[in-house]
Amino acid sequence: MKKIAVLTSGGDSPGMNAAIRSVVRKSIYEGYEVYGVYQGFQGLINDNIEKLELGDVGDIIQRGGTKLFSARCPEFIEAGVRQKGLENLKKYGIDSLVVIGGDGSYRGAQRLNEEGINTIGVPGTIDNDINGTDFTIGFDTALNTVVDAVDRIRDTATSHERTFIIEVMGRDAGDLALWAGLAGGAETILIPEAAADIKAVAERIETGMNRGKKHSIIIVAEGVMSAQECGMELRKYINVDTRESVLGHMQRGGKPTGNDRVLASRLGALAVDLLKDGVSGCAVGIENNKLVETKFDKIFDEKHQIDRALYKLSQELSI
Repeated sequence: MKKIAVLTSGGDSPGMNAAIRSVVRKSIYEGYEVYGVYQGFQGLINDNIEKLELGDVGDIIQRGGTKLFSARCPEFIEAGVRQKGLENLKKYGIDSLVVIGGDGSYRGAQRLNEEGINTIGVPGTIDNDINGTDFTIGFDTALNTVVDAVDRIRDTATSHERTFIIEVMGRDAGDLALWAGLAGGAETILIPEAAADIKAVAERIETGMNRGKKHSIIIVAEGVMSAQECGMELRKYINVDTRESVLGHMQRGGKPTGNDRVLASRLGALAVDLLKDGVSGCAVGIENNKLVETKFDKIFDEKHQIDRALYKLSQELSI
């Protein structure tokens, strides 16, 4: 009997539980035994592995976070450390592993695949920065969380006639800031993929003030600068009353949206189907609303790119 394990790694994202549920139930449906690895790759090293049954993933599809927990494990890059994880998998007779996470998690999965464990990656990150998929699990929920916060902050920005600077997650990728800024009607969006011209931002705000505009919303991805730094830079060019808000880890929490639950369910099941068909060393995704799989090597070959047309549109609509 094929034995499949599943783990979550890296930063948590809403919908990971739905993906775990899908992997477990699809595996059992296909007649396989399925095991959960707790605390990600660290749990793999520590033998924190447990067989899962249908009831173990009941009532979790609507919950944020991850039932299997997550942990950073930078030492997993070392061959000797990985060997402990390999030995633990072999002890249970597990030959296949589904890894739910982001780029770093995929790299760990790729190494295990090269060392004899069939692996499939499932994209779980709010940053939406994984190649081989249009959307990652958790992005839609985080987007809606940010948009809700922007809507609330806009109310007070209007009342007090101030410029609010909202810092969102996105160290290397600006998708969350871009989509939230466009959906929230932000006047300025600062992302890592585009040079930040604070002087131009100040001029845009001043132009708006001259025509009677009383408030502005600036969304800045954390990879560009902090909200506080943005405020200080802005006041070098313009006398404006600013307030800064850092949304932080609230962006990762909360009930996953319907879109994220469906995406997670589809991708989790696809991962099991691929393992069933003898496919490994790749990650699943969705492109143009069709499920796809992409080899890890190809995913790592290119840096994730934002939708430039979307960024251009955000600038055109924020005049």
